Amino acid sequence: MSESIKTDVLIIGAGPVGLFAVFELGLLDLKCHLVDILDRPGGQCAELYPEKPIYDIPGWPSISAQGLVDKLMEQIAPFHPEFTYNRMVAGLERLDDGSFKVTTDDDEVFEAKVVVIAAGGGSFQPKRPPIPGIEAYEGNSVFYSVRRMEEFRGHDVMIVGGGDSALDWTLNLQPIARSMTLVHRRPEFRAAPDSVNKMFALSEARQLDFRIGQVTALSGEGGQLASATVKGPDGDVEVPVTRMLPFFGLTMKLGPIAEWGLNLDHNLIAVDTEKFETSAPGIFAIGDINTYPGKLKLILSGFHEAALMAQAAKRIVSPGERIVFQYTTSSTNLQRKLGVAD
Repeated sequence: MSESIKTDVLIIGAGPVGLFAVFELGLLDLKCHLVDILDRPGGQCAELYPEKPIYDIPGWPSISAQGLVDKLMEQIAPFHPEFTYNRMVAGLERLDDGSFKVTTDDDEVFEAKVVVIAAGGGSFQPKRPPIPGIEAYEGNSVFYSVRRMEEFRGHDVMIVGGGDSALDWTLNLQPIARSMTLVHRRPEFRAAPDSVNKMFALSEARQLDFRIGQVTALSGEGGQLASATVKGPDGDVEVPVTRMLPFFGLTMKLGPIAEWGLNLDHNLIAVDTEKFETSAPGIFAIGDINTYPGKLKLILSGFHEAALMAQAAKRIVSPGERIVFQYTTSSTNLQRKLGVAD
């Protein structure tokens, strides 16, 4: 078990609502640490539809999902939040002083006075590809995310998929892999054009092997891959593989949070509408993960919930401190925090 990472507020989920919560909490001088199962901020927006336009963000007639995430990251930069990616929050324990100890699936330990669940529809879970016997290799030589690039150095790496994650990791791991094979069922991709062009350039230079087809079989012993069979236009080809990364999309599940004893309503977390606090004092839920009478699943609604949650969180972290409501347009104090005061 690693040494505890201490923070005022632990935010589970780094989607738009979790990111905006950092802004509201930061204005109140609360330090935030965000944990997300993905390898980047943005949640569903960044992972599933980064280039899709969004039309109902105030002040932006149209903004791409990734563009919104980029602007939110810029907005919260003055507060220096910390991030832990590629981790699922697993356990929660209330300590004697009323604060929380939260653990991840990789045994990191966080201590926080407030926990905010901003996990969208739940944690993203990778979809297992329909390859017979793949379970025997999972966690040893088949992985669904990259936590440490060094674990792939010097290996025969195969990446399966056609989205941004598949292309990004193909380009990032190719320089350190002994060999790199990308497998996709067709020559068209659902990824950034620049990434696709770079991949094809490496393929033409014979620095990676791009194969059209599907992985139909794996071979190896003791959980260690040795090769994979790719069924393509010219039949079956056996390709040397010692590390595989399948990117077949994601599903959303509430995950271990469902075991925390919170009041649930159809797999959503019930909250009040004053503070957006759950049935457990000190634990809040904002965004699509929560439910209450009249709930609308809009990013705008999540922003509103984050603002009210932050006021309540401040009272928990700093009991007895007088809280003076201020406007960013007129408060020199807040403008100094944002780095815009003269």
